Amino acid sequence: MEQVQIISTCLVRATSNESSLHKNISKIEMTPWDLQFLLFDPNQKGLLFHKPKEENNNIFKSSFIDHLKKSLSHTLDFFPLLAGRFSIVENTNDGTISWFINCNNAGVEFTHARAPNLTVSVILDSTRIPLIVPSLFPLNNTQNFESVTKPLLGVQITELFDGFFIGCTINHSVGDGTCFWHFFNSWSEISRGYEVISKIPILKRYFPEKMNVPIHLPLKLDDDIFFETFKLPLLLERVFHLSKESIAKLKAKANLEMGVKLISSLQAYLAHIWRAVTRCRKLGAGEVVVISLVIGARSRLNNPPLPEGYFGNAIHIKKVKATAGELLENGLGWAAMQIHKMVISQNSEEVMNMYKDWAENPILISKASLYMGSTKLAIGSSPRDTIYCTDFGWGKPIGVRSGMPNKSDGKITLFPGTKEGSVDMEVSLFPKTLQALENDQEFMEAITKT
Repeated sequence: MEQVQIISTCLVRATSNESSLHKNISKIEMTPWDLQFLLFDPNQKGLLFHKPKEENNNIFKSSFIDHLKKSLSHTLDFFPLLAGRFSIVENTNDGTISWFINCNNAGVEFTHARAPNLTVSVILDSTRIPLIVPSLFPLNNTQNFESVTKPLLGVQITELFDGFFIGCTINHSVGDGTCFWHFFNSWSEISRGYEVISKIPILKRYFPEKMNVPIHLPLKLDDDIFFETFKLPLLLERVFHLSKESIAKLKAKANLEMGVKLISSLQAYLAHIWRAVTRCRKLGAGEVVVISLVIGARSRLNNPPLPEGYFGNAIHIKKVKATAGELLENGLGWAAMQIHKMVISQNSEEVMNMYKDWAENPILISKASLYMGSTKLAIGSSPRDTIYCTDFGWGKPIGVRSGMPNKSDGKITLFPGTKEGSVDMEVSLFPKTLQALENDQEFMEAITKT
């Protein structure tokens, strides 16, 4: 198998420009939305680009890698927290610990790598995602809480035979997917020559009135929870493409079955894959199956609303449960309606209740509790993410892939497709289940190549 060759690794820091917008920010407190992910892995996504003709691109007339380092350094002036580290305070009065982000400009990990025989088409067009893809990302095998000493952000530029892959790893306790693409988009703007990015991040964290800050976690630094290991099972991955037309048919079918017009496109195709994977797992009718969805607070909070550009986690996870028998016997519309009922219940009041309840009784989500088990699906990322506008100056990306962090049997990562209105579902499953899914006629009827 093709190997990735590491050429160099270094730390890139913000320019320390005294006129920087955030020059007076040295410390950022962490919210329940941030702290819940301390035991998770970081967020890894990467973009695939064709290699442009050098004579037609000014970036390649100078040093390509040096250009990306300089533009990254400039971008960090707007995102100083990403060049920082976590700091921990031991609260001796109550035996707890507190965490905050120290904007100390300790630096971002920057890796330059090569995979000279790996082609764009192998990554993009292979039926299964090639096993080399996780090697295109930096900071593998780390957990979020380790960023006391390890970087909160790492980027890896891998030169391919006929293209480039830019892999990015951001600590999930610093920001969610919206933040991830906010940074990635902003870096590409600076690379294209912007002096000021189009959307300035708001770094002040959201805390309701009368909330005690910092939040005290009832933990000690030597607790077993920080030393648990999570062995990744053997997984295979494939990207399934849903065209705009295919999604419309699933939505129409789900609504028709229930005699409503309430079910969204997202709810319809999530119900489609939930039922299909359940069918392929050959579970007993009485077994409880679970689908976990990320609920965003940005569009839900209204008193006060979160500001545009809020840079921090603003999500929580909710589950929908049913028995395998109910899910398969009642049809697509019934499954979609169960998801719909949960989603509409997550209003501003419910979001705030989740937030305040966590602050009063902090529970860190372990990867094992969310992903282990043969009856679960975990939905991550969003088809609304701003991916294909990320142009560093040599053209827009032609594909997106994620790394292996937080992956287990039943992880579904959603991306917008290259064509407007289409969706790519990056599916991670046990080999036997994935093979069954590929041979499942009802599921594959909705899947298209483009």
